Amino acid sequence: MPVTRTLGPLHFEDLEPKRFEDLVRQLVYDFKRWRRLEATGRAGSDDGFDARGFEITQDDEPNETDEQMVVTGSTDRLWLIQCKRERTISPAKLKGYLNDTKLASDERLHGIVFTAACDFSKRARDTFRARCEELGIEEWHLWGKAELEDLLFQPRNDSLLFAYFGVSLAIRRRSQKTELRARLAIKRKAHRVLETHSHQQVLLRAPDALDYPYSDLIPDFERKPPWIMASYKRLSHSGLLFTVRRHFAYLNDDRTAWDAAFVLDDARPHHDPWRGNPDNWQLRQEIYSFWNEIPKTNQAWFELEALIPFEAILEIDELGDEYVREPHIYVPFNPLTGPYSDYSASVTSVDQYIGGEYYPTSRDDGRESKFAEVWRTDGLWGPYAGKPRSPEA
Repeated sequence: MPVTRTLGPLHFEDLEPKRFEDLVRQLVYDFKRWRRLEATGRAGSDDGFDARGFEITQDDEPNETDEQMVVTGSTDRLWLIQCKRERTISPAKLKGYLNDTKLASDERLHGIVFTAACDFSKRARDTFRARCEELGIEEWHLWGKAELEDLLFQPRNDSLLFAYFGVSLAIRRRSQKTELRARLAIKRKAHRVLETHSHQQVLLRAPDALDYPYSDLIPDFERKPPWIMASYKRLSHSGLLFTVRRHFAYLNDDRTAWDAAFVLDDARPHHDPWRGNPDNWQLRQEIYSFWNEIPKTNQAWFELEALIPFEAILEIDELGDEYVREPHIYVPFNPLTGPYSDYSASVTSVDQYIGGEYYPTSRDDGRESKFAEVWRTDGLWGPYAGKPRSPEA
């Protein structure tokens, strides 16, 4: 399965207390239509107010001066914004915070926004609601960790998310868009170069293989080559599929058992400047003659496919060069798996009317001895009945 990128929980508890107050105050700027929003908590002796807001409830009178409109409003509603950067707050402690709020004799609290860097239980929320009703508070909002994250993940607050936590969903979306464009561009180019021109052989090259095409300069080139000829098969939903191995095979009537002539790989590229061209026409003819005697309903192909994801492909050079005129595909090579990221094996019937497939999970899964792979004295493969299968490389 592909790795999925996710965003972990935001650590509000890591913020310095005053910075947590600043974050909450900036989040409530768009919460109501404020005449004033004061950061009372920064000066100390805040009477339980970390921020105090005056909500405008009606349009200002035409005869009010600009100074009166800013300073006061006869119908403004008083709001308390309280912030607690604590990991846990019990119902009793939450109720105590409400009781500690002090108001002047001429003040009436209309609403409260209580925020904390933790999650609140149902009991705590019920206690908060009941106590607010007892105090005559008309609007109350309890913002825990989940509510704060919901607010920060809204597009309008993306700048705050980046300023306080270094995360920007807008930047991530732009990055995803860029990655998607690159992925689709590679897919379209692969279709244009490989599908429409029916290229069967391609050269897979590591972008850092600076010694190309001189294989004698590469230590252990035979085991870990930084470029290889490959047999391209088709486009899939996730990338390019290549036939790594292909063998004459047998599939039983129930499609539950199989065998294959692993001594001959029919997927090996016919043109390879480094490994040479396969000289196996006699061997292939021997195997084909035996395979052709098998009932057609049991004739099959064993194929080992490998995937190169679109996002792993850096570029496709459709022109090739004087060594390999076929397209060159630039892709990073893994020390263990080379350019491929995934493999799948299948044994598929050649009978288009009956059909049938088997997907072995290992070389011996469901395999029965149908091809007796032994070597004759003249070096050719021979299907001798009753003889054991030789050890395979």
